[in-house]
Amino acid sequence: MSARILVVDDIEANRRLLQAKLEAQYHSVLLASSGPQAIEIANAHDPEIILLDVMMPGMDGYEVCRRLKANPATSHIPVVMVTALSDAEDRVRGLDAGAEDFLTKPVDDFLLNSRVSTLMRYNAVTSELRKREASGLKTGAVEAALVDEATVSARVFLIDDNPRSSSRIAGMLREQGHRVMTLLESGSMGDLAKERTDVLLISLLSTSFDPLKLCAHFKTSEVTRAVSILLICDPLERAKAVKGLEIGASDVIMAPIDKQELLARVRTQTRRTRYVEILRERVDRGLELSVIDQLTGLYNRRYMNNQLQQFMHRAVIGNKPLSVMMLDIDHFKHINDTYGHQAGDEVLQEIAERLRQNVRPMDVVCRPGGEEFLVILPDTSGDLACAAAERVRRAVAAGTFSVLGDSRHVSVTISAGVSSLNGVDDTMAELMGRADSALYQAKSAGRNRVESIAA
Repeated sequence: MSARILVVDDIEANRRLLQAKLEAQYHSVLLASSGPQAIEIANAHDPEIILLDVMMPGMDGYEVCRRLKANPATSHIPVVMVTALSDAEDRVRGLDAGAEDFLTKPVDDFLLNSRVSTLMRYNAVTSELRKREASGLKTGAVEAALVDEATVSARVFLIDDNPRSSSRIAGMLREQGHRVMTLLESGSMGDLAKERTDVLLISLLSTSFDPLKLCAHFKTSEVTRAVSILLICDPLERAKAVKGLEIGASDVIMAPIDKQELLARVRTQTRRTRYVEILRERVDRGLELSVIDQLTGLYNRRYMNNQLQQFMHRAVIGNKPLSVMMLDIDHFKHINDTYGHQAGDEVLQEIAERLRQNVRPMDVVCRPGGEEFLVILPDTSGDLACAAAERVRRAVAAGTFSVLGDSRHVSVTISAGVSSLNGVDDTMAELMGRADSALYQAKSAGRNRVESIAA
């Protein structure tokens, strides 16, 4: 897998060196020699990763990073600071500006490739989610949600079998209001499934278990796959850290741990986890909006047509009966005209609730539109479908509907038409057409009744 990477450095030799290393791994490389040019290229070409030099004249890397992260169009692009500076204070400053990580010059090939691979995996998830996002909200809404999340404490699970270091790290995090659960306190990792976790903090110095195997387990588990993993590593065991990043860890912090760097990295990884989390929730919500009628909570026409087609196919293949029940509220226009559209909406909602309570869990209840409802009845013959429709009709007519804050009580009835699948050559249009004709008969015969057409 290759990525489009923007390299930003005011020294041409440094740019060319990184370009050569990245192109050797078949990445596409964009080059910028200044902060303003980097911002311009990022806006124009939407790189997947930005390698950003810190020490540049005019606008330094910290300011470039802040501007990129403040712009909704570029805030999702991971930024890796590349610098000769190695002090913890400089790394923390970069992470505070929004950078995902640091690489120290001269750039180590293994660390460079590992960092790029890790960010590419992260991008693959977020990019797919952003493309599939279906809620219709404008770009930047996710970023705005993250601003609200920034004040919420992180949920950290610390896995370290050394009581002294575990207690020290947990204390650092708790001092800042983060919620920390340690392996030594819980005795097991079962708590991960009970409460959502932002960051898994795993010590590669642990000896009672294999930290890398545990890291691999978390990246393959549905419960923890999207959770950011921060590894604690001994500086002399760099190969172990590189392997952890290859497995799927998000970041590495070297022991002995600096408090400010720990807090900054936990904050960065928390943002990453919640970014994915918010995107997933919006995608799920978008999928729900595409099939759910927002007023009643029933399935809409789009979902109804799709499901009915599938149920018809299964019924034909399995030689089983299938029926549909089409219902319409009697004199619904009179309710709207007399009590207003708010009362009409409340009647629709109550009808939906009574429908749910009087059909089987296997039945699919839909609102195609207006005052019309339809129920798909799998494995149900025409006689049983008529009996079910009569049960629903009685449930609706049995009690008045309270509307407008219980200030009005309205009597409501429905008419229903039932039809059943008529062999392998029957079409959805014909099945629905018969139900509609039966409903028309019920209306013509005086309303508040059930009629059926078998074929």
